[in-house]
Amino acid sequence: MKYAVLIGDGMADYPIEELGGRTILQAARTPAMDSIAARGKAGLAKTVPEGFPPGSDVANMSIFGYDPAIYYSGRAPLEAASMGVHLAADDVAFRCNLVTIENGKIKDYSAGHISSDEAEILIDTLDFELRTEKVRFYPGISYRHLIVAGNDLGAETECTPPHDITGEKKDDYLPGGKDGEFFSDLIEASTVVLELHPVNLKRVQEGKNPANSIWVWGQGYAPKFRTFQELYGKSGAIISAVDLLKGIGIYAGLDVIEVPGATGYLDTNYEGKASAAIEALKTRDFVFVHVEAPDEAGHEGSLVKKMKAVEDFDSRIVAPILKHVEASDEPFTILVLPDHPTPISVKTHTRDPIPFAIYRTDGTGPDAVETFDEDSVKNGSMDLVKASDLIGMLVKD
Repeated sequence: MKYAVLIGDGMADYPIEELGGRTILQAARTPAMDSIAARGKAGLAKTVPEGFPPGSDVANMSIFGYDPAIYYSGRAPLEAASMGVHLAADDVAFRCNLVTIENGKIKDYSAGHISSDEAEILIDTLDFELRTEKVRFYPGISYRHLIVAGNDLGAETECTPPHDITGEKKDDYLPGGKDGEFFSDLIEASTVVLELHPVNLKRVQEGKNPANSIWVWGQGYAPKFRTFQELYGKSGAIISAVDLLKGIGIYAGLDVIEVPGATGYLDTNYEGKASAAIEALKTRDFVFVHVEAPDEAGHEGSLVKKMKAVEDFDSRIVAPILKHVEASDEPFTILVLPDHPTPISVKTHTRDPIPFAIYRTDGTGPDAVETFDEDSVKNGSMDLVKASDLIGMLVKD
């Protein structure tokens, strides 16, 4: 049996007035996901256990079959693994966003989805100007970067994700608690370095949001995982543009497949991801394909962009992989799901259970669900499950 797990990050949503009270999944044209739901079994999955924040780190760890209560130590350490940054036992990794501050408020958590080339110049400058024995800066992709603090610095600092506080006053959400003053001062120092940087002056001239500050959050120590092979007896690969997902894959011992042009946004290389997934399944049991675009559109609060992202995910990822599965002589299982909702009305993640659908080509009978959305799956035979159990259920069945 071969397995394809297709993750549309943040696809789930709330009913939207402009859509006549329907969700985006209900209103969007998604024939491939609807086909999987109609021919398979569906239900709801709880990806965020009680006591955990509804982040992509916790939610996707659950989808990969790792119970966050056992394995979770923070978001940034997972991204560090993807970036090739080794963490010592007393190192604390922080996510370092490049953000736009305007009139004392957090205007844009992504600095206009700044390009990786521009961002690398800015992060390298910050590392040159602000690096000390206590902290180092590491460039990542677009607005997503890394700070590593030594000697347990910041392990207990209270931080807030910037995508949760867009439009809010910066000073109301600066890091607090133990070592909070240190990281607040670091944020303030970054604005001095970045405000008049040539990269930002050019961005302003071009009408783009400048990356005129950093924002730190999501810290933690390096986690300890058992490999996917040890847990489930299967080989696998991960395809994603996002360091967080790649980091989970690395700790799980999965092969991380890089796809040229994968951006984590609406302009990502969908066709390249789908082709890479089909190729990966020739030599591996599992492939996880993750698309970030619906989540980013949700954070922006854009109905138009999120609708497009969901429809692109369906037509350019799910449809070609489903076509390959149906033409294959091997038995296949496809699992399609979001990791968490990112409703456009709140512009951030919520902890609501997410819809999922499982289609097997071995003739397993369907249930009563005919479309893939938040409401229809409530009639599915799978009921409500713990998301970290899904992979075990797939392999066992």
